[in-house]
Amino acid sequence: MFNKILFSLFLTFVLFNVQAQNDDDALKIKEIYNHTLTQGDCYQWLYDMTTQIGGRLAGSEGADRSVLFTKTILDTLGADKVWLQECEVPHWDRGIPELVRIVGGKTLNSTALGGTIGTGEAGLTANVIELQGLDDLEVLGEEKIKGKIVFYNRPMDPTQIRTFNAYGGAVDQRVFGASRASKYGAVAAIVRSMTLKQDDNPHTGVSIYEDGAEQIPSLAISTNDANYLSKMLKNQEVQLYIRNTSKNLAPKTSHSVIAEIKGTDFPDEIILVGGHLDSWDIGSGAHDDGAGCVHAMQVFQTLKAIGYKPKRTLRCVLFMNEENGLKGGLAYAEESNKNNEFHLAAIESDAGGFTPRGFSCDAQDSIFADYFKKLTSWSDLLEPYGLSLVKGGSGADINPLKSQNGLLIGFRPDSQRYFDYHHTRIDNIDAVNKRELELGAASITSLVYLIDKYGLK
Repeated sequence: MFNKILFSLFLTFVLFNVQAQNDDDALKIKEIYNHTLTQGDCYQWLYDMTTQIGGRLAGSEGADRSVLFTKTILDTLGADKVWLQECEVPHWDRGIPELVRIVGGKTLNSTALGGTIGTGEAGLTANVIELQGLDDLEVLGEEKIKGKIVFYNRPMDPTQIRTFNAYGGAVDQRVFGASRASKYGAVAAIVRSMTLKQDDNPHTGVSIYEDGAEQIPSLAISTNDANYLSKMLKNQEVQLYIRNTSKNLAPKTSHSVIAEIKGTDFPDEIILVGGHLDSWDIGSGAHDDGAGCVHAMQVFQTLKAIGYKPKRTLRCVLFMNEENGLKGGLAYAEESNKNNEFHLAAIESDAGGFTPRGFSCDAQDSIFADYFKKLTSWSDLLEPYGLSLVKGGSGADINPLKSQNGLLIGFRPDSQRYFDYHHTRIDNIDAVNKRELELGAASITSLVYLIDKYGLK
C-alpha cells in the first residue's frame, strides 16, 4: 500500500511538472505572437524592399542592393555576427519588352522565360502547333514539329488541393519545353502560364537548355490568351510573330546574407531559418520570396525583443539565386560541410506570406521517425494557432544540407492564392496582407523556440 501511495505521489508530481512546463511554453509562444503582431517589423521591411528596390534577379543591380539592404537591417538585430557569403550566379538580361502577336490578329500577353535566348530584334514568324506536354513531342515527331512554334498548353490540375502539387505536375513543360522541342526542329516554344487563375498576367520562370540541345526562344503567355489561342487552333492554322532580345551574359559574383546568434549551451547545433533573397525581375518578389526573407529576419527581432537567449546557435540565411541556379544554397552547404557543421534543423519559408497552415518535414530515413516524433509532441502547443506538422518537402535552398542528418522543415502557408502572383508583375506589396505575414513569422519563431529549448531527441 505504501509503495502504491509513493507511486501515486510520484506520478502526480511528474504530471504537475509536465503541465507546468506546457503552461510555460504556451505563455512563451503567446508572448512571441503578441510581440510579432503588435511590434513586428517584417511588413515594413518587406514594404521597403519591394518599393525601394523592386525585382532582385540574381546578377542584377536590384539583387546587389537587396544584399546591402538586408545586411544593414540584420546588423541591428542583436546577432553576434553578420556576414556575406560569396557565390557565382548566372546573369540573364531580359532585353526589350517581349512581343507575341497572332499574325493578322491580337497581341498576346507574354513574358520571356528566364534563361532563354532571344529571337533578335527582327523577331520570327512561324505556324503554331499545340501540345499537352513533353510526351507529345515524340508522338508528333519531327515531320509535324520542324519549323514550327511549339505551344505547350497543359494546365495545372485543379483537383489538387495543395496547389504546389498542381504546379509540380505541369512545370516540366516550362522548364524543358524549348530544349526538348528543339530536338524535333521547333524554332521557338511558348508555354501556358503556371497558374490556376484565368487572367491576363503571364508568369515567367526558369527555362533550361539541356546539354546538346539547340537553343531556341522560350516565352510564356497568360492563361486567358492560352485559351484563346487554343480555341483558334481548333478551327484554323495560326501563325505567330515572336520578338524578344533576351540573352545570357557572363556569370557574376553575388552574395547570400547570413546572421548568427551563438548558442549558450549547444553552440555546435545550428538551427537555420531562411528564405531566398533573389526574385524574378518583372515584379518585386513580395511573396516569392521577400516574405520568406522577412519571416526569417523577424525571428531574430522577436527573440531579442522578448529577451530569449538561445541554447543552440541560430542562423538567419538569406540565400541568393534560388530562382535560376541555387548557387547560394549550394555554396552555403559546401562551406558548412567543409567546416564539419551540424544543422540540427533548417526551416525555409518559400511559399508566400499567406495564412500559416503548418510545416512539412523531411530528413534521412534513418533519423526521420525519431525527429518527427519529438516535433509532433508539441502539437498541442501549435494547434491553437492552426499549425499542423506533416511529412513532406522542405525547401530547395536547404535541401543540400540533408546529408548532415538534421531535420529539414518547410513553412506551409495556405497555398490557394500563391500561384496567382508567383513569377508575375503583380507580386508586389499590395498582394501581401500584413497580419498574415506577421502570423507566419510568429509561427516560425515559435517552432524555433521549441526546437532550441528541447532539441530533437
